[in-house]
Amino acid sequence: MKQIDVKTPSSPYAIFLERGLFGSIPQRLAEAFPKSRFAIIPDESVGALYGKALKSGFEDNNIQCEVFAVPPGEASKSIAMFGQLLSRLAQHRYNRADVIVALGGGVVGDLAGFVAASYLRGVRSVQIPTTLLAQIDSSVGGKTAVNLPEGKNLAGAFYQPSAVYIDPSLLATLPESDFTDGMAELIKYALIRDATMFALLENGPAITAQSPRLERLIERCVSIKRDVVTADEKDTGVRMVLNFGHTIGHAIERVCAHKGIPMTHGRAVAMGIAAIAAAGECKGLTRPGTSDRIEQVLKKNSLPYSIEGFDREELLDAILVDKKNLADKLNLVMIREPGQSFLHTIERALLPEYL
Repeated sequence: MKQIDVKTPSSPYAIFLERGLFGSIPQRLAEAFPKSRFAIIPDESVGALYGKALKSGFEDNNIQCEVFAVPPGEASKSIAMFGQLLSRLAQHRYNRADVIVALGGGVVGDLAGFVAASYLRGVRSVQIPTTLLAQIDSSVGGKTAVNLPEGKNLAGAFYQPSAVYIDPSLLATLPESDFTDGMAELIKYALIRDATMFALLENGPAITAQSPRLERLIERCVSIKRDVVTADEKDTGVRMVLNFGHTIGHAIERVCAHKGIPMTHGRAVAMGIAAIAAAGECKGLTRPGTSDRIEQVLKKNSLPYSIEGFDREELLDAILVDKKNLADKLNLVMIREPGQSFLHTIERALLPEYL
């Protein structure tokens, strides 16, 4: 089993990675948190697949637990659901000795993490990510949040988990479209920090849940995020490179949500990656030919690579409400070439030149 240690200023913890790890998690948690109760928070779909097995594992170890399932989808990442979960914890008399277990993808991880950060001013939490996107990205780093009507992730906290357990074999039950979504973030990690990984994606076959290289790719992404988060826990400097493709990607998500058009996070980020790489080439900031290479990797992994068809003014307006923008300036994450990222700050008035 691989162990990746994260040493942030607020709280160190370990990430455990191994195929087949899931079955041993209840015993591991019982040993790590003796005399604790566990509140398992999955979405209803993941709960049906894995929630009962996890609960049975706790019961086999004579550990008390409850399952508080939420409806699947982004709609559950709301202030209303956040409040409902806090109330359920209070009704069941959970205390600071107890542990919240986030079992699912990014929505559940963000929601349950924010609940843990807020209940009794902070209780311990554990992440068990079940999607590729959550395993390589959102379960690591301590960002927790819910959405507001005004935008994504506008209410939240930086709150590190006590442990993360990653079992790549759980991805076998993931719908292909969800796996493809996670590939956008995996490609992002290669582009911002690892030219060798990008070359593997570029020259090898498309990655699937059964790919023999997948566990190593997950480990590499988690290690990159560990390094970035350790250097900048609160997203004020180098951690911003993790937002590569996300400024435009979040704008696409916002525009689509407003119009009732289905759009996943991964697909939006893929388009954002392609768009900002092309803008970088036009500005002389990115090595010529890079955007073509990125396009080919996105296509190989069944991801979109063009923002053609989106209204430019609507995207510009959506970008300007992004929480990462500062006063009259915008922070854009760019790449010089695969593996080399940097922060590029521009005046707001210049934004149209980057779309």
